[in-house]
Amino acid sequence: MALHRVARIADVPQDRGLPVEIGDCKIVLLRAGDQLRAFQGECPHAGAPLADGALCHGRLICPWHKAAFRAEDGALCEPPALDSLKRYPLETRGDEVWVDDQPLADPHTPPADDSRTFVIVGAGAAGTACAAALREKGFGGRILMIDRETDAGYDRTVLSKFVLAGEMPAEEIPPLRDEAFYKEQRIERLHSEITSLDAQVKTLHLADGQILNYDAAVLATGGAPNRLELPGADLPQVFVLRSKAQAEQIMNTAQPDQRAVIIGDSFIALECASALRQHGLDVTVLARHAIPFAAQFGETVGKAIRTLHEENGVKFINEHQATEIIGDGKVEAVLLDNGLRLSADLVLAGIGVHPATEPFASLPKEKDQSLRVDAGMRITAGLWAIGDIATFPLNGQPQRIEHWRLAQQHARIAAANMLGGDEHYLDVPYFWTWHFGKNYDYLGHAEHWDEVEFLGEPEHPPFIGLFGRKGVLVAAVACEKERAMALLAERMKQPLPMEEAWTLIRD
Repeated sequence: MALHRVARIADVPQDRGLPVEIGDCKIVLLRAGDQLRAFQGECPHAGAPLADGALCHGRLICPWHKAAFRAEDGALCEPPALDSLKRYPLETRGDEVWVDDQPLADPHTPPADDSRTFVIVGAGAAGTACAAALREKGFGGRILMIDRETDAGYDRTVLSKFVLAGEMPAEEIPPLRDEAFYKEQRIERLHSEITSLDAQVKTLHLADGQILNYDAAVLATGGAPNRLELPGADLPQVFVLRSKAQAEQIMNTAQPDQRAVIIGDSFIALECASALRQHGLDVTVLARHAIPFAAQFGETVGKAIRTLHEENGVKFINEHQATEIIGDGKVEAVLLDNGLRLSADLVLAGIGVHPATEPFASLPKEKDQSLRVDAGMRITAGLWAIGDIATFPLNGQPQRIEHWRLAQQHARIAAANMLGGDEHYLDVPYFWTWHFGKNYDYLGHAEHWDEVEFLGEPEHPPFIGLFGRKGVLVAAVACEKERAMALLAERMKQPLPMEEAWTLIRD
């Protein structure tokens, strides 16, 4: 063991990590109670500098996407990271901290000593996180993932943020797990589609005629984009965006100086507007609302995001709707209900998604076709549903939330309960959205609030806004306030008075 002197004990803060380097090795030092620990300095999810995050309630929270790790041993507590932190040997000598630049050995794959078969239907954010969590939690049986896409699960969040902007080729979209992981962890992947399910006898029927028996199964089929119901919507230059293949189709069509019409003002729609505009296209958004995202972010932030788009050349029309897409073999224009004809080379629909639950006709469904689960993500004995297709209890109310990280939170809860646990969703929903180089973080799930206050101005980030109801923080939105939001991600798991929340983030 080769130890290197990296810091003095007094240099390590109480509420965050201290970044140090040994050659090219980036390490973060932090306090775990009265002990010091050394971990890898960058988040295993997307490489965020962990020293820029927050240390709270014994957890280190990533500044970018709010993954959380246990300060005691670096164990993964919250996604979107799928790995625990590498830990480095550390010694204190007098008032000095000495660290080895070689990490401690990773734990081994659980032995194959379990005869059970667990099936995961869907290999996106939720399904992949569930498979990883099952092995992390010690399951040694067979794991079979079934997915309609040929590729292993990948980071869909980059499609609308970076691929359509021309900043990331589709072939460089990062996989959630590389091939070595599936091999080492003995996770089988099957490219197929489910046609039906019998929960009573625990069988799945596949499109190729196979019948699979399972001991436990997780449904993680995600959402499917709503398609336009307009004349001309079947023209080849009319797109939706959910998959890598769809992103490639759009990029094969989209050329700088072309005209794109985006129908809808969802988060995906406006992220696509930002990306295509950055790619050099002329972009017009047919918006349902005068102020985008007002229901989630409030009017002040919604106006600021619309202004950001307009300053970058995006045009908005919110008084009129599309009635027809015109073209002879290819898109030529979009016709509005007032007779206006918008010239267009491509059309992209961003009008939401619906739960992809068509194969599960034997299961009872909600009005929106989602599957009702209990707080442990269970539908019935031996069967769980997670992510976009699950309506689950949140603060005593049934909710369906289409967030990437929340789907992974569901996955970890389901994995624990498949192994006999009794975990419930007690976390804080979180998502991020990217527009013209600015990242907006959102914590909570507030449909109503009676007060909102900002530190900074949404029109000129950095800023943070807190939404309160009856004196308690119910949601927060921010841009360029990563550490404050990382701290709130942990503190909001318990009721947090507004006054205390402001004290926290102003310190």
